[in-house]
Amino acid sequence: MYKVGSKAYQQVNLETDVSLASPHQLMVLLFDGALNAIRLAGLYMQKGNIASKGSEISKAINIIDSGLRSCLDFEKGGDIAENLARLYEYISQQLLLANLHNDQEKLQMCFDLLNNIAEAWREIA
Repeated sequence: MYKVGSKAYQQVNLETDVSLASPHQLMVLLFDGALNAIRLAGLYMQKGNIASKGSEISKAINIIDSGLRSCLDFEKGGDIAENLARLYEYISQQLLLANLHNDQEKLQMCFDLLNNIAEAWREIA
C-alpha cells in the first residue's frame, strides 16, 4: 500500500517539475531520468533481475532517442548537434549490447558518457 502511494507521489512530483521547468531544466530532467534508468539497470543486472534490467534499459534508450536526440536543433546547433546525435545513437546501441550480454562495463561506459554531457548542461545554469 505504501509503495503505491509513494509511486503516486513521485509521479505527481515529476509532473509538477516538468510543468514548471524551463527548456534548460527539462533537458536536465531528461538526463536525470536516463541516468537513473541506467543506474537501476545496473543494480537489476547485478541481482539477476532480467525483466527489470531490460525495462530500465528500454526506458533509458527511449529517453535518449525520443527526448534528448529529438531536441537537437541541427540548424542552430550545426556540428555540435550532429556530434551529439551520433553520440546519442552510439550510447543507445551500446545500451542494447549491454542488455544483450549483461555487460556491466558497457553499461557503466554509457552512464559515464551521458553523465559528462549532463554535467555540462548543469553547469550552463
